[in-house]
Amino acid sequence: MSSHQTLLNALSSIKYPGFSRDIVSFGLVRSAILEAGAASVQLAITTSDPKVPVDLKREVEAVLTELDEVSEVSVEIAVSKPKSAPPAQAEGSGSTGDKSLISGVKKIIAVASGKGGVGKSTFSVNLACAFDYVLNEALGSSAVGIMDCDVYGPSIPLMMGVRGRPTIEDEALIPLENLGIKTMSMGLLVDEDTPVIWRGPMVNKTIQQFAQNVNWGDLDILVVDLPPGTGDAQLSLAQNIPLDGAVIVTTPQEAAVSVTIRGAKMFSKVNVPILGVAENMSYFLNPANGEKDYLFGTGGGEKAAESLDTVLLGKIPLDSAIRQGGDMGIPIVKSAPNSEAAKAFYDIARQVLQMLA
Repeated sequence: MSSHQTLLNALSSIKYPGFSRDIVSFGLVRSAILEAGAASVQLAITTSDPKVPVDLKREVEAVLTELDEVSEVSVEIAVSKPKSAPPAQAEGSGSTGDKSLISGVKKIIAVASGKGGVGKSTFSVNLACAFDYVLNEALGSSAVGIMDCDVYGPSIPLMMGVRGRPTIEDEALIPLENLGIKTMSMGLLVDEDTPVIWRGPMVNKTIQQFAQNVNWGDLDILVVDLPPGTGDAQLSLAQNIPLDGAVIVTTPQEAAVSVTIRGAKMFSKVNVPILGVAENMSYFLNPANGEKDYLFGTGGGEKAAESLDTVLLGKIPLDSAIRQGGDMGIPIVKSAPNSEAAKAFYDIARQVLQMLA
């Protein structure tokens, strides 16, 4: 094992203050060099809390001095302020420091799939709308956002019925809002008929911009719609955004499940907890007799959940109204709140919120 990897392995035991993620998977370690017993580490963090760099420096020194190969430790931390100022704390509310690297956002979850064509983006917009419904039901208010990180095929603006360009205030993009959901997407920043032909570094830069230069205001929860697979966009997001968990979407058939399982295991590599699996297009409810027709087979969601050591959150029926809602920019949770599909989304939203709480 190289000396560089030895240092990284040790540093991966250090959690970023307030999170379950370590500083290595967060991408905060800029360099780690060990020469003749002298360890030199450089970190780059974004925070407005002066305690964070002090605590990190102390932990790095403590962890590395325990290594037999290390006789002295030098730690440099470059600190940058968040682009948008943190929301004001209510007097007497108390503050425990930065709980999110995206200012004002309480919880962030990713919706992911290993395979394209499983309805992940449709699932994302309906889940965001379901969060809005459930939070309003429980608290009387809600603040929900959705971030479309599928830079090559951004479909969230169409499905959420948002049009136009985001405005800029104090060097930060202001998300567009419709149906009570704040939305940011590459589809709002480029012309509709313009293809996005980018290599990895440009994708990474866009994800960083979405993480650092969008003023979401105060949000209860932000849903991040990931592109399918485990490429640059997924890894960049996992490193730049403090995800509280991921929901994995699959369809019942074996071809989707096997790819889903492989793709979902990426999250364990970057220390993001998998909250559960949702089976989309699970069955067709026959309007003639009310029976369920399992057009794509059965058991796929259960198999994926068992393989990933997580729970099956729910099963979403195959309903033409879901497709129609996406095409018209009114997700079925909003257009038909009493439908069986909408109720399935509400149930999944409640489970996820309970886990995050």
